[in-house]
Amino acid sequence: MKQLTAALLLLLASATVLSSTALAPEPEGASELSLLVYNTHGLPELIARDDPKARFPKIALLTKKYDLSLLQEDFAHHDLLLQYLERPLSVVRGNDVHTPKCFLCSESGLTLISNLPADWTVHVSFKPFKTCSGWLTKLNDCFAQKGFQLATLESADGRRIYIVNTHLDAGRSELDRQARASQLNQIAHTLEAEAGNDAVLVAGDLNLDWASLQDNELLQNFVQRLNLVLAQKGGDASNDWTTLDYVYYRSSEKTSLTLGSAGEDAEFTADGRPLSDHPALFTNFIIR
Repeated sequence: MKQLTAALLLLLASATVLSSTALAPEPEGASELSLLVYNTHGLPELIARDDPKARFPKIALLTKKYDLSLLQEDFAHHDLLLQYLERPLSVVRGNDVHTPKCFLCSESGLTLISNLPADWTVHVSFKPFKTCSGWLTKLNDCFAQKGFQLATLESADGRRIYIVNTHLDAGRSELDRQARASQLNQIAHTLEAEAGNDAVLVAGDLNLDWASLQDNELLQNFVQRLNLVLAQKGGDASNDWTTLDYVYYRSSEKTSLTLGSAGEDAEFTADGRPLSDHPALFTNFIIR
């Protein structure tokens, strides 16, 4: 019997790679929020050098497990993603229709998918970054309308959470780092103005390398400014990734966020290979 029990536990553990954070019990009167943060590597097929048409249907189907999915680099295959989504309550793409785009420019690549229950309302806006780095140089970030989605979640009983989904400038040059510093400052300024002291989640591909002293300094200044706590970062559950993806949070007097479980969702693979060049991070919060 002990051997059978051990085998069953091993089978369950293999379905999803968990971090060291254990699932906390859900108290009476609380609700749970399951969150996916995922850079989909949704570049045009010639640039991605793989088969997005095989990857995106599975990505879409896997999002149904989560209350909220915050996607980045959903550029060239968004229509394919929509075809395979199973009746989400809402899908919001991040773009600013008031900002003129050049002929070759793309949208932000940010997408929020909500499968929240009916007693939660979601309002989403998009704010383009005021700075970028790279026109026909390095990684050409200025050709994407990068920015951040700001979602406001409100429950029927008055709990409120502000959620940021973002993708900062890439690249390792000093100009790239200056662009990321400006973008973080814009996010922080917006949250200070609109969220005040309310509960906050900030997540996405920050392109801040945890192993870089310069990037880490930018990150810690941002975190301390907003009094955020690290829920998890890419690479916590596996050493296969450079740590660029993060989930941060804070509670408020009216809305308490407690970290339940966090890790990398190992189902985001096909034929033993990841569906993207970034980890699929899941984070479960208890809200009360």
